[in-house]
Amino acid sequence: MYSDLEILCIHQRSSVGEAVAHMDRTRLGIVLIIDDDRRLVGVITDGDVRRALLANIDLESSLNTILARKAGTRYAHPITAPAGADRDTYLRLLRQANCLHLPVVDDERRVVGLVTLDEFLPDRVLSLQAVIMAGGLGTRLHPLTEETPKPMLPVGDRPLMEIIIQQLRDAGIKRVNVTTHHEPEKISNHFGDGQNFGVEITYVYEDRPLGTAGGLGLMEPPRETLLVINGDILTQMDFRAMLAYHREHGAELTIAMRQYELQLPYGVIECEGIAVRRLTEKPLLNFYVNAGVYLLEPAAHRYIPNGEPFDMTDLIQCLLEKRQKVISFPIREYWLDIGKLEDYEQAQKDIKSRKL
Repeated sequence: MYSDLEILCIHQRSSVGEAVAHMDRTRLGIVLIIDDDRRLVGVITDGDVRRALLANIDLESSLNTILARKAGTRYAHPITAPAGADRDTYLRLLRQANCLHLPVVDDERRVVGLVTLDEFLPDRVLSLQAVIMAGGLGTRLHPLTEETPKPMLPVGDRPLMEIIIQQLRDAGIKRVNVTTHHEPEKISNHFGDGQNFGVEITYVYEDRPLGTAGGLGLMEPPRETLLVINGDILTQMDFRAMLAYHREHGAELTIAMRQYELQLPYGVIECEGIAVRRLTEKPLLNFYVNAGVYLLEPAAHRYIPNGEPFDMTDLIQCLLEKRQKVISFPIREYWLDIGKLEDYEQAQKDIKSRKL
């Protein structure tokens, strides 16, 4: 049981940003909200924070803003475990509640600690397999990629794809598929069957470029959720948190996305007919962009053709037309798409400065 209340708990008068800081220190995906008497008021989870970001709730906002959003839902009152129970009882309660965390409270509902599923099942393997899309030509990174697949470019002292595989393994993912096309043997010779990297690797060869999703159609139809990640993504995002979010919302496809700011170099004029209504000088625009990481269910995989060019945007549009549930997962952690030479140079700086 985790019992350091200084980092597990935060007062209800605190801000969302302070709760995020606590969550980042513990890496548990939850923070316990207490009152002046250390009584449990509620909990804020990783999913709550990401939904708040989508609702444009500022990090300086009070935690009560998020707690108020949960009022009237089945998450309004957290499920708890009694202090002093044995390990078997805690594990049973976690399984009954089908959750990853349970606050432990005394008879006065004062927080004593937190139990997590990972404490009881530390080697738990996720019912999830991963696909690294490594078949691209990396044209924008020439001449570096003329004879080297983009995922094999060194970032720091090892290939980018080695970093990705380590992150997948550390998240509890053991089965990894790799789609290849350009210089495929340089990938397979380095990683082999994956045994030396703590995973099982299967290779899927594209004899021609099949787009950002076409390679998935060459795989055996999956029986479990697929985590698909582009082979040029450097990130510290929490794959377990994304999976929990995906399942909590019952989605067929979840798209990871990243906030992107664009500073326009000109003043923007808004008109009604010929009449000017507003002039905004060099506005800063905010968008969410596709981050190149997805979770998809076997039912979604069925829409991908076998051996035909197909992009992830095609799959998303197809699912939307079929009225399937497609949701967004905002990334708040470090993320970098190594698509251009300046991005690659930035990745080297970030590794060197220990930003990662």
